[in-house]
Amino acid sequence: MRPFTPMSPILTEELPTGEEWVYQLKWDGFRILAWVHEGEVELYSKKMLLRNKSYPDLVQALSRYHGTFLLDGEAVILDGATGKPSFQLMQQRDKLSDASLIRRAAERNPVQYILFDLLQLGDQNLRTLTYEERRAHLQELTTGWEPPLYLADEFEDGELLWNWIVQQGWEGLVCKKRSSKYKEGKEHQDWFKRKTLLHFDVEIVGVIWKEGRVSSLVMRKDGHYFGRVSSGLNERVKLRLSSLHTGAGQEDYFAELPEGIRNADVRWLDLPLEARVSGRETTTLGLLRHPKLIDLGGIPL
Repeated sequence: MRPFTPMSPILTEELPTGEEWVYQLKWDGFRILAWVHEGEVELYSKKMLLRNKSYPDLVQALSRYHGTFLLDGEAVILDGATGKPSFQLMQQRDKLSDASLIRRAAERNPVQYILFDLLQLGDQNLRTLTYEERRAHLQELTTGWEPPLYLADEFEDGELLWNWIVQQGWEGLVCKKRSSKYKEGKEHQDWFKRKTLLHFDVEIVGVIWKEGRVSSLVMRKDGHYFGRVSSGLNERVKLRLSSLHTGAGQEDYFAELPEGIRNADVRWLDLPLEARVSGRETTTLGLLRHPKLIDLGGIPL
């Protein structure tokens, strides 16, 4: 399969309306492309990295179906307590490399594959067809398919779906133009997404102490100060953070000390931690409002 950039929805605050649009839940997981040829399966990430070793359960599920096809969808894990997709559980699963640990994780928290597009069927390239036509082919192909493979639901009333999403605390909504061709990346005006919360991948570069204990963390995004975050921390995580090596200096991360932490007791990490945070919006100064930690460098929250 030739590497390509999957089509992605554009973030917006105002969803388009009208009969030419359909709406779907936005699933909070990992984008997965699945190439299937006569029972042989290759799974690829959004960046076209082979992911078969990480998701052998999906490989096994897809290998039951013969023919040649290229699927586009989202791999998710549902939180047993809430019934909602858990990005944190997906992060934990995706970082596993030991086959026995992956097998046990699959038994404990199975991955579901939510299918929302079909890009090739047999020798036919479907990307030049409309979304509505591709959807019809996908429905026909997946008739009779069994869990953990699911066809994404579609809805006609975007406002009604959005209100439900807000009430239930789901991540967001995606809308797609029925006539849209499959285009790489975001060079289009055909797919849009609206989120109840924004999500960002950031670096944690410093730990802020107050009154002798860990208080909050310093975020950096794309080389710039992104604010400080404390929501999502608990005493167990703070204890882990207090034992990290903090021998670096401010100059290792920022040319000047950001104004928001000038009076804080910041201890700079020798190595930054990868993290994912949510927030309502970014300010004109480039800081995240109401940040909350979702995932923190493999440290369970």
